[in-house]
Amino acid sequence: MKIIHQWNQEDSDFIRKKVIEHNMGHISDQVKTPLMNESIIIRNEKEEIVGGITATLFWGHCHIDFLWVDDRYRGEGYGKELLGKMEELAKEKGCYLIILDTFSFQAPEFYKKQGFEVIGTVEDFPKGSRQYYLEKRLGL
Repeated sequence: MKIIHQWNQEDSDFIRKKVIEHNMGHISDQVKTPLMNESIIIRNEKEEIVGGITATLFWGHCHIDFLWVDDRYRGEGYGKELLGKMEELAKEKGCYLIILDTFSFQAPEFYKKQGFEVIGTVEDFPKGSRQYYLEKRLGL
């Protein structure tokens, strides 16, 4: 037996696959939904992407991966609109929960205004900041 310090995609994919196999053995068949990657974008008149949201849906929940709006368009309601459209999509796909994380220098107050509740924090990560974990129950 030996332990090797190296990274490669093949080994990483193998480990991920084994963890998923283990997890699937511990949840009911009704929860086992296929993994779906979703995104919604906003383009300006020049067809440039100026905002978007990405998410991963599985096991009845929607995990918001990234939400971004170009600085020139912030404060105009696009973030709220993107989040709302992803929530609609999550409901259509049968999700009962949306989860996400954000940093203190990003948008925790924005998400709270959209009905998300803080369920955990990591202090001093990154150094001098805080990471927030939030959820929104969809009531399905």
